[in-house]
Amino acid sequence: MKIIVLAGGYSNERDVSLNSGAGICRALRDRGHQAYLLDAFLGLPDAPDQLDEVFDLPDGGLSIASDIRVTEPDLDALWSSRPGDLVSYLGPNVLGLCALADITFMALHGSLGENGKLQATFDVLGIRYTGPNSLGCALSMDKGVAKEIFKQRKIPTPAGTHLQKKDKDVPLTSLGLQLPVVIKPCSGGSSLGVYIVHTKEEYQSAIENSFKKETEVVIEPFIDGREYACGILDGKALPLVEIVPKEGFFDYANKYQLGGASEICPATSISPEVTAQIQAAGERAFAALRLDVYSRADFIVDNNTGEFYCLEVNSLPGMTSASLLPKAAKAAGYEYGEFCELIIKKSIEARY
Repeated sequence: MKIIVLAGGYSNERDVSLNSGAGICRALRDRGHQAYLLDAFLGLPDAPDQLDEVFDLPDGGLSIASDIRVTEPDLDALWSSRPGDLVSYLGPNVLGLCALADITFMALHGSLGENGKLQATFDVLGIRYTGPNSLGCALSMDKGVAKEIFKQRKIPTPAGTHLQKKDKDVPLTSLGLQLPVVIKPCSGGSSLGVYIVHTKEEYQSAIENSFKKETEVVIEPFIDGREYACGILDGKALPLVEIVPKEGFFDYANKYQLGGASEICPATSISPEVTAQIQAAGERAFAALRLDVYSRADFIVDNNTGEFYCLEVNSLPGMTSASLLPKAAKAAGYEYGEFCELIIKKSIEARY
């Protein structure tokens, strides 16, 4: 197949996405496909006159990938680095190349990749793509909306609320919450912009910093617990992955720096009964958010009560060979390259 692996993009998670895309592209090329790694934001300004010749280029576009840094990318510098005065979030020749491909493998994370807008654009243009549909992406990307859906569908989720920028001075007690709390962006991933606050001063600082970049945040009670990832493929849960950060919580640095966390799959610290309950809740969350093909639901189990809660669902989770979802897939019997091909197969079955 001719496959564009679409990665990077204008997102705080672009480095992770490029790493995911490089792994996917290599795996698909190793399995005989004409795969090409393309940065959604920078595009391919020096493309051949005949665009379809891109699929025969020997390097497969892999030269754009680099190691994941443990700091957020400078998006202002990225925007300035693009020549010309383009205002589009898609770079030169992106739509043309995706239209020529048999399918576009969505390796994007965050913002445009996961909020459903690009999927909806591709639907209108008749471009085939992998991963969840536009509605499922939109619902799961907005953590405030997802939380409301979880509550309606009786899917365990932490108590809490979402707060808009215009209400940032409302006292925490007026929201029905008390310290300590967790503050996180309403839309976003890789634990970027997440604050665990224990004092009024920390709370005010976190709110001020959050609203420099966000118009809405989610505030939840802090839960002292163990975190688990529940991968979902075709509506069915994969083996759970337990996440044990080396220190602190599973933030951006712990996710992507070497030795930042231990990831145990299948999880062994909870009983088979609780494992099955979490997997069932993950499947219900997947269905409630109108997702299809695959995703990853993140859970926490309270150390004090033993109760578990769904924190969020990621519509396009990390796909590096060391990411949580491929680890769960491997525990289910799928090697990395095989899993990438299976995502393509399930995407075609779901929509095409």
